[in-house]
Amino acid sequence: MAATRDRIIVATNELFRRHGYNGTSLSQISEAAEATIGSIYHFFPGGKEALGVVVIDTTAGIYRELFESIAADSPDPHSAFQSFFASAGEVLKASNFIDPCPIGTIAREVANTNEALRQAAERAFNSWIASVEQYLITAGIDPHSAGDLAVMFVTTVEGTFVVSRTLRSTAPLEAAARHIVTAIDVAPRPTQTTAR
Repeated sequence: MAATRDRIIVATNELFRRHGYNGTSLSQISEAAEATIGSIYHFFPGGKEALGVVVIDTTAGIYRELFESIAADSPDPHSAFQSFFASAGEVLKASNFIDPCPIGTIAREVANTNEALRQAAERAFNSWIASVEQYLITAGIDPHSAGDLAVMFVTTVEGTFVVSRTLRSTAPLEAAARHIVTAIDVAPRPTQTTAR
């Protein structure tokens, strides 16, 4: 049973990435997941909307953990953010510039028309911002600056994916990486008091 539910989520994620929320039907999900429409409603009684919320929540966790893993393996924020953008570029090239994450796509489509999906996307973005902010604070960046940089990073990633996919080029990601890294390098650190 769990395998069927997982198959439905994975298939829906892929279809949303390729066709968006509005461009994906339950029959397409059923075919891609090799599951009946009855099975979809069994696991997701709210239909496509409920499935969309689960896909957003699941994907949000995966991408947050990806950032945290890259950050943990990097010696400093400069290296962490460079590595993140470089990895994003490789993923885009390897997929022939298919949207690597359905969250931004769904948010752009339904932010004004579907409150449940908007709230799911809001949770996703807030969780990413909080994770990046905490990482930067732990790395010694002033908390106020860390919050601003975290918002800038998440919005830059989402926007740059759109531009890179449209241009079929990783150059926008590379430019974004340079400017984000520079902003982090010059961000204020809390002043240290010396013992008297």
